[in-house]
Amino acid sequence: MIDDNEIDERLVNSDIIDNIESNDISLRPRRISEFIGQPQVQKNLLTFITAAETRKEAMDHVLLFGPPGLGKTTLAQIISIELGVGFRATSGPIINKAGDLAALLTNLKPKDVLFIDEIHRLSPNIEEILYPAMEDLQLDLIIGEGPSARTIKIDLPPFTLVGATTRSGLLTTPLRDRFGIQIRMEFYNPNDLVKILLKQAEKLEVGLHESGAYEIARRSRGTPRVAGRLLRRVRDILSVSNANIIDHKFAENALSQLDVDSSGLDAIDRKYLKIIIEKYHGGPVGLDTLSATLSEQKDMIEEVIEPYLLQRGLIQRSSRGRFVSASGWRHLGLSPPKNAVEQIDLIDTSKN
Repeated sequence: MIDDNEIDERLVNSDIIDNIESNDISLRPRRISEFIGQPQVQKNLLTFITAAETRKEAMDHVLLFGPPGLGKTTLAQIISIELGVGFRATSGPIINKAGDLAALLTNLKPKDVLFIDEIHRLSPNIEEILYPAMEDLQLDLIIGEGPSARTIKIDLPPFTLVGATTRSGLLTTPLRDRFGIQIRMEFYNPNDLVKILLKQAEKLEVGLHESGAYEIARRSRGTPRVAGRLLRRVRDILSVSNANIIDHKFAENALSQLDVDSSGLDAIDRKYLKIIIEKYHGGPVGLDTLSATLSEQKDMIEEVIEPYLLQRGLIQRSSRGRFVSASGWRHLGLSPPKNAVEQIDLIDTSKN
């Protein structure tokens, strides 16, 4: 397992939610019309919400999946607000016993939204109880143990389950198939992130020029959560400086001070690339070897460090181990060897 202390310090880690950010609901959009980016997602969700309202029914169950920090929780809240119903939120690892799930479901009012984050981490026993609740609006519970055990059925009001996951591949097929609406969240382009940053800056009452917003946006890994976190830290630097606005030059210097480079890589990312290149001639190198060399746990490498490097096409994973691609060599200012592999950049910040 990953120790939270190992990743709390990474500004560019989209898994971590700042306490300030999570508590400051005013920064989150509350309506689909206020949501920026993900145009296809917006269009489809608005259609499904309008259809449910027209029929005066609970909306079908929704599965939101994609990388962390793209707005899955925000969209779940928007669904409940647009439908004008109650919203209850929990997380997969928290639901340990059948009674926990029963308490959540029996307290729902008709058409309410129940949001389960990290739904892929539900235990198999909890999933079995959830199936009839989703399909038949019935809760099957076993009371007691041994010969005296008995089964009771509890009728549930119509409700909408919104599940969110960053690892859809870990969902069991029976659970995935029970979601009538399945929506994939994509990375944001820099222009959309600029709009998000300018709106957040207005609410935070900080002077932000469009050029400064673009500089922050292109280092934000295509993720609004990272963009918001970087904006807050740049705002801190602005507060102790003589400047009164975040323009391109100020943002560039502030982000360099925060050790976030022009592609959104931080010190740990660059250390990872340097070790493979300098010690193992660009790879291949196995995960166990990398873990020992970096003094990091394997889970930390696989779940925190490598995903963004893979998305940017800076590394390649294969059965033989990890390689640094030609782009990875060039990112560090080095000439790639002739046998270096070219990888596609899935988050090209130069695109508009």
